[in-house]
Amino acid sequence: MAMRFLLEDSQTHDHSHNHTQQIWLILIIVILIALLGFSVFFFFCRRKLNQKWSHNGGLKAEKLKLRYFKLEELEKATENFRADCLLGSGAFGNVYKGSFEGEGTLAIKRAHVESYQTTEEFRNEVRLLSTVNHPNLVGLVGFSEESGPKGAKILVYEYVPHGSLLEYIIGRGGRNLTWRQRVNIAIGAAKGIAHLHDGIKPSIIHRDIKPSNILIGERFEAKVSDFGLVKMGPIGDQSHVSSQVKGTPGYLDPAYCTSFHLSPFSDVYSFGVILLQLVSGRPAVDTTRNHIIDWARPSIERGNIEEILDTTLLSKPCNMEMMLKMGELGLRCVAKTPKDRPTMTQVWQELENTFNEHPSLSSKTTTTTKFPRSTEQGISFEQDCSQSFVSIDGVGFQKFHIELDSISSQSNSLRCFEINSASIGIDKENLKY
Repeated sequence: MAMRFLLEDSQTHDHSHNHTQQIWLILIIVILIALLGFSVFFFFCRRKLNQKWSHNGGLKAEKLKLRYFKLEELEKATENFRADCLLGSGAFGNVYKGSFEGEGTLAIKRAHVESYQTTEEFRNEVRLLSTVNHPNLVGLVGFSEESGPKGAKILVYEYVPHGSLLEYIIGRGGRNLTWRQRVNIAIGAAKGIAHLHDGIKPSIIHRDIKPSNILIGERFEAKVSDFGLVKMGPIGDQSHVSSQVKGTPGYLDPAYCTSFHLSPFSDVYSFGVILLQLVSGRPAVDTTRNHIIDWARPSIERGNIEEILDTTLLSKPCNMEMMLKMGELGLRCVAKTPKDRPTMTQVWQELENTFNEHPSLSSKTTTTTKFPRSTEQGISFEQDCSQSFVSIDGVGFQKFHIELDSISSQSNSLRCFEINSASIGIDKENLKY
C-alpha cells in the first residue's frame, strides 16, 4: 500500500514538473514570437521611414527648417498646375502661384526634368538654399521630390505680390517708379546679392541677375529671386572654372563667356546693366542691335544724364545727381576687367552713402522728352532676353537669336558675344576656337 502511494506521488510530481516545463516552453515561444514580431514591425517601420526620407530627397526637412510638401498638396494648391496659376517660365522650370490653407499664397517652382543631372544635385541645392536668410532675398519655404531621375523636383518659395522689376522698367500696365523707389530697389537688390557673396559660407554666385529676377515686395523693397543657376562660390581670390556658361543674353559677363572663369564679379556685371536700366528704362539689348552699355556710356561720361533718363522721370521732380551717380556706378560695374569692378558690398554702400548724404540733391523738374517709351527707334520694352541657355557655334559667328514677346530679331551686338566662338550650355571640351 505504501509502495503504491509512493508511486502515485512520484507520477504526480513528474506530471507537475512536465506541466511546468510546458508552461515555460510556451512562454519562451510566445516571447520569441513577440520579439520576432517586434523586429519585423521595427524593420518595416524603419524601411518606411527611410523610404519617406528617400522620397523627399534624403533631407530632414525639420533639420533644415523647411517644410516637406507632398506632391498632392502642390497639385491641389495649383489646381493640378493649371496654366491660370502660372506666374512665369524659364529655362530652369515653371513657377506657379499656389494657395494653401495654412501658409496662404506661395510660389511653387517646378523644375524641368533636365534641370538637374542627378537627384543629389537637387538635394544639395535644397541644403544650400536653406542657409539663405535675408530680407532682400526670396525665402525658401519648403520642397518636394518624387523618386526616380524623372520624378518631380519642386522648390516652394515665399510669394512676392508686386511682380518683378522688369514690369516697372517696361511700364507694363502703367506701372512706373519714382527716382527714390529706383534707388531703394537698387540698394536692396545689391544688399541681397552681396549677402550671397559675402554673408554665407560657402558663398553663392547667382549667375542670372536680371530685372525679372528682382521681385518687388509689399513695401516696394527688392527681393532677389530665382536661384536656379546658383553656384557655390570660389574660395579666396580664386574663380570657379565652369564647363558651361549659363545666364541671360545681355546680362552675361563677357569675361566669363571667354574664360569660363566664374566669380562674384560676374554678378556685378549683370547688376551694372540693371543700374543702367533703372536710369533709362531701356532694355539691355534693343532691336536696333544696340546694347544699353554702348548706348548710355557717351551721355554718362559727359555728365548729361538727361539725355538717357527714363521719360517717366523727365516730367516730374527727379534727383539728377543721384541718377547720374547710378549711371556712373553702372559703368564701373561693367568694366572689361573683372577686378576693376566694385564688389556688391561696395555697390550698395556707395549708393546708400550718396543717398543718405544728399537725399534731395538739386531735384529739378523737366518736361523734355528725348526718348519716348514706345517701340519707336527699334526699342522693344517687352524684351527681357529671358532665355538662360544660349549657344553660338562657328569661328567668328557672333549672331544670336533672341525671342521677344512679339518679334524675333537677330543681334550681333550682345556684350557676351564679343568673342570669336563659344558654345554656351554645352561642355567646354567641345568648344572650337
